[in-house]
Amino acid sequence: MKRTRALIAASAALVLATTTTAGFAQAKEQFFPLLTFRTGPYAPSGAPWANGFVDYFKLVNAKGGINGVRVAWEECETGYATDRGVECYERLKGKNGGATVFQTMSTGITFALTERGAADGIPILTPAYGLSESADGEVFKWSFPIAGSHWASADTQIQFVGHKLGGMDKLKGKKITLLYHDSPYGKEAIPVLTVRAKQHGFELTNIPVPHPGVDQKAPWLQIRQSRPDYVLLWGWGVMNSTALKEAQATGFPRNRIVGVWPSGSDSDVKGVAGAEGYSAVLILPGPGFDSKVAKEVLATLHAKNEGAGPKDEVGSALYMRGLMNAMFAVEGVRRAQEKFGKGQVMTAAQARWGYENLDIDQKRLRELGLDDVMRPVATSCKDHMGPSSARAYTWNGKTWDVSSDWLQADPAIMNPLLKAAADKYVADKKLTRRAAADCAS
Repeated sequence: MKRTRALIAASAALVLATTTTAGFAQAKEQFFPLLTFRTGPYAPSGAPWANGFVDYFKLVNAKGGINGVRVAWEECETGYATDRGVECYERLKGKNGGATVFQTMSTGITFALTERGAADGIPILTPAYGLSESADGEVFKWSFPIAGSHWASADTQIQFVGHKLGGMDKLKGKKITLLYHDSPYGKEAIPVLTVRAKQHGFELTNIPVPHPGVDQKAPWLQIRQSRPDYVLLWGWGVMNSTALKEAQATGFPRNRIVGVWPSGSDSDVKGVAGAEGYSAVLILPGPGFDSKVAKEVLATLHAKNEGAGPKDEVGSALYMRGLMNAMFAVEGVRRAQEKFGKGQVMTAAQARWGYENLDIDQKRLRELGLDDVMRPVATSCKDHMGPSSARAYTWNGKTWDVSSDWLQADPAIMNPLLKAAADKYVADKKLTRRAAADCAS
């Protein structure tokens, strides 16, 4: 009898220990929802972006997590549709102890979630896209367009055109057409280009292309008739390859078409006859096939058949963007741990502090294996974007060649636009700017 009781007690203790251990392991997971679009007309852009996210999270776990805290994630398919993005947010925000941060992967979804995230106390991270004025952290406490915005993309894009012409003064008298995706994303280019047109004396024509961008006969007929000096392409998914095909059909030189990062991936140009000479200005990162982190993903994951997608996409521009976006999500938590407890799971509010106090210097970029495709990034209470760097890449028919030095969005252009838009938001929403004490919390 005593032996039986001892065995029962030992078994109970083992069950309790196992349950406690499992509970502890579960508590040591940081949850990152992923709003992805692997289906629909934009899937060729969304799939590598999502794979970069997932591979980076897998890589972090393979290296021991975030100071011992494992990364957990769950994908929710949006099809790049705003309503589905909102549904995914509502379904995932409270799962697994609560979302750490949301990355929308869509400017339209960002617009829909900006106020929801603030109300729920969940950060919204939109590196190089989203709501441009959310760079003002004194107004948008929970929003983070880290390392860039669409306004920064537009500004560095027109700088590159000026560079190709021999200087910004050479823009005077030129005719420039903006061919843009008729969505919140595409429209973000207009304010910056309008200011630059007035400043430099070029004629700006804006031509929208309806979703998903496969019908461009009329826009390219207008371009053929107006004969602009340059076309600025703000496309997404199939719109980009369609634009390059229409340019060839109408005889418009591809070396006078300049895109931005959503128009500068392999899927936009591969298999497109005559795409050679087309350039895109990419807010960091660009392609990184030879980067240390890409080689680490191949060796750690793909060599074991554990990669999220095709092996040959590792290092491509959109894949690297997903990888970089995931890195920002993780590094914000790592930074928060320095203040609130190393090796602990961070709440969304604690993670928000981390995103607001990022300091990813050159040394850290080398440690992350990203120093050849990125520049240092730092944020603050006032500045939720930080420095915004871009480089131009030109398609040679097989690969993208770097075709500019690092370009920096001009604060003289950006800051007045930012202040005006943020002030309007404050007035419209009847808000007040954050006090110094709030910034320190």
